Amino acid sequence: MAKQMKAAFFTEFGGADKIQVGTLDVPAVGEGEVLVRVKAAGVNPVDSAIRAGYLQQALPHVFPIIPGWDVAGVVEERGHSARRFAVGDEVYAYARRPTVQHGTFAEYIVLPESYLAQRPHSLSWEQAGGIPLAGLTAYQSLFDAGNLQAGQTVLILGASGGVGSFAIQLAKDKGATVVAVASEKNFAYMKELGADFTVDYKQGNVGEAVKAIVPAGVELIYDCISGETLTQSLSALKAGGTLVSILHNGQGLDPHINFRYVFVEPNAMQLEALQQLADAGKLKVQVSKTFPLDETAEALNEIDSHHTTGKIVIVP
Repeated sequence: MAKQMKAAFFTEFGGADKIQVGTLDVPAVGEGEVLVRVKAAGVNPVDSAIRAGYLQQALPHVFPIIPGWDVAGVVEERGHSARRFAVGDEVYAYARRPTVQHGTFAEYIVLPESYLAQRPHSLSWEQAGGIPLAGLTAYQSLFDAGNLQAGQTVLILGASGGVGSFAIQLAKDKGATVVAVASEKNFAYMKELGADFTVDYKQGNVGEAVKAIVPAGVELIYDCISGETLTQSLSALKAGGTLVSILHNGQGLDPHINFRYVFVEPNAMQLEALQQLADAGKLKVQVSKTFPLDETAEALNEIDSHHTTGKIVIVP
């Protein structure tokens, strides 16, 4: 008899009304896998995109789908050869699998042990559960794709959002200068995270504003917002500079721009690096709101507004 769990899930693509909360079987724990009791699951814009069906061509899927790719929790059971962690260990993970089916908005999730890292113990469960997707996105964008070095200047577009908030902190820890773009109401928050300069995208041309601050231009633009803000900012990119985006596919850009698109991948070693930064007091995570599983639809509507500061987290 399979163990049962409470979960939020949907059986067809569509709006928030497609989300149901009920009982599903806990998946069996296979070779190299562990069963994790979910303590907190961060909510990300991609969760809404998947529910709406926007990624159905890009990623294979099997209904019923439990959304959610962020998790912090406790190891409860280990499969054959899964011995990196003991039962009772506190872990976190970016839980995107090759097939979209078993997500983190549930009481339990089964994951390959290779996805897991020890969670930051200096943070709350909710804070830890809000790191993996956004933290790894920022890390892979700045360092793997952007090759950001100490002494360089990075322009972060959409810097007050989930990914941007981590990008500011990671860039500062690396020794880079950070120019952060968002609306003026977020200036104090971005400064607190370490931004050296702030630019309000509503106050005239972003590229001109940035060039007034950094006349020589920036080595790296990190785009978490796209649209008009990105178009304007390109004039501030140094010749030979790099543009990394998590939204734009590079179409229509000047071919001389070194362009990289990032779709974040699970990486336990990078999660360990983030855990060490967090436990050293160098990674702040602002949780703006938590929701119980029963209110998953509301949590997804909230993330859809695109005006959240900090993380929204579901606590099963």
